[in-house]
Amino acid sequence: MVKKPERKLLVGLDIGTTKVVVLIGEITEDGQVELVGVGTHPARGLKRGVVVNIEATVQSIQRAVEEAELMAGCTIGAAHTGIAGAHIRSLNSHGIVAIRNQEVVQSDIDRVIDAARAVAIPADQKILHILPQEFVVDSQEGIKEPVGMSGVRLEAKVHIVTGAVSAAQNIVKCIQRCGLQVADIILEQLASSHAVLTDDEKELGVCMVDIGGGTTDIAIFINGSIRHTAVIPIAGDQVTNDVAVALRTPTQHAENLKMRHGCAISRWMDRKEMIAVPGAAQHSVKEVSKQALAEVIEARYEELFTLVAAEVRRSGLEDLIAAGYVLTGGASKVQGGLELAELIFQAPVRLGCPQNNIMGMTEVVANPIYATAMGLLISAHQQGAEYEGLRGDGSRDGSDGLWDKMKGWFKNNF
Repeated sequence: MVKKPERKLLVGLDIGTTKVVVLIGEITEDGQVELVGVGTHPARGLKRGVVVNIEATVQSIQRAVEEAELMAGCTIGAAHTGIAGAHIRSLNSHGIVAIRNQEVVQSDIDRVIDAARAVAIPADQKILHILPQEFVVDSQEGIKEPVGMSGVRLEAKVHIVTGAVSAAQNIVKCIQRCGLQVADIILEQLASSHAVLTDDEKELGVCMVDIGGGTTDIAIFINGSIRHTAVIPIAGDQVTNDVAVALRTPTQHAENLKMRHGCAISRWMDRKEMIAVPGAAQHSVKEVSKQALAEVIEARYEELFTLVAAEVRRSGLEDLIAAGYVLTGGASKVQGGLELAELIFQAPVRLGCPQNNIMGMTEVVANPIYATAMGLLISAHQQGAEYEGLRGDGSRDGSDGLWDKMKGWFKNNF
């Protein structure tokens, strides 16, 4: 493939507990994003979304990056990456300021956002996102874009997401050791929501449940804005571990059995239908019914969905989720998962696959496992990411736009 002298590239890097996904998008002449490279590799060195082994994580990222670069025919320089884990915290806040010239300008919005972020957070946590929900000018509520409106008082309601300083630093360190820069760090469920939720669902009220390998991430949207986020430390890995313990089989065989024969509703399975289960000892094999396997999987998914339902109730937004629930992430594809979720949530449930927001290879990435990485690409495009450090030949030009942006991010957050 002949390399173009200069290409405007965006990179989404999803460092998950079980897999690393790299997606490379190219900005076309009409401003659209075309997917040109996909790379995946099993993740090593992470536990429940947090880096626990730097060297193993670096190797996993490197392999996925190399695969994506080979497909795209380029060398990348920076990436938008996600962050997840049980260390993520969130809260709603609000700020009030006086409008200086009786007409709202951008500086007023900046001041009211600064007022809203003035909340006490633990010393080991730093703010990752301040997400505006709505603005209030005098007594007029529900304003999304207040610039140009007349009034004397401006109020902002925001959703603040914080994460552990060390967790973010370790992610950045791993990426930098692969020779890449960090363009931005984005909350993973926020990224996934860009890829799998429609604007109508966000307006109506929807709860997205991203079931990964190490954590289950929840994001609730009401009236088009994010209202609540949470992380539950139960996900696909716990299901695999339950199968391994219950059937006394090594973890890699348990994962294979879960993927090939797993079902979240045991009554759908025939007790007489048997499957071969490799034992821990070499060459030892036993037969187990599919229903017995399904009973193990059903118990863990039932627990997970019950915890999700309890979290939604705790948020106080249960009655506002008119569009129901959207399940995404690799562990959401289990047979019977949607039906079990509907039974527990008592609401409509659908599977969330990445929408066709990005051109090229749509059938390849139309899978819930790519939701976060696709969302990171979409986020990068929406932010109007700077491309100066992302030349197609891998070299840097005279501008240090992304480097300055990253230094600014650390200055503001660390």
